[in-house]
Amino acid sequence: MGRVSLEGLEFFAYHGFYDEEQKVGNKYAVDLTVFTDFDKAADHDKLSETVNYESLYKIVAAEMSIRSRLLENIGKRIINSIFKNFPQVDAIDVSIAKFNPPIGGVCKTAKVSLKRDRKNFKFDQ
Repeated sequence: MGRVSLEGLEFFAYHGFYDEEQKVGNKYAVDLTVFTDFDKAADHDKLSETVNYESLYKIVAAEMSIRSRLLENIGKRIINSIFKNFPQVDAIDVSIAKFNPPIGGVCKTAKVSLKRDRKNFKFDQ
């Protein structure tokens, strides 16, 4: 088992529980790790036999562009999309952080993390 990670992806997006957050937008960071078998890719040196991290980035960017009230919703959509696009991925760990969340005090980021195993994951229709 191996893993592909993208760390510190940054986006400006319009997510948030409060309407004002969805109007003014905010900066977000995403960390993503996918778990898969690298044996074929390692043996044959072919990109088609592994998980292309450029494609992973495009999936995350597409999901980050869809407005959401909750970071949990974004995380589940990212996981769902990766599982649908990469049948060889066995598990996914994703964290989404919002910079300077509106909590009434000083806070650099608020973060949610989701980890899902393909065996136990229920796909959205």
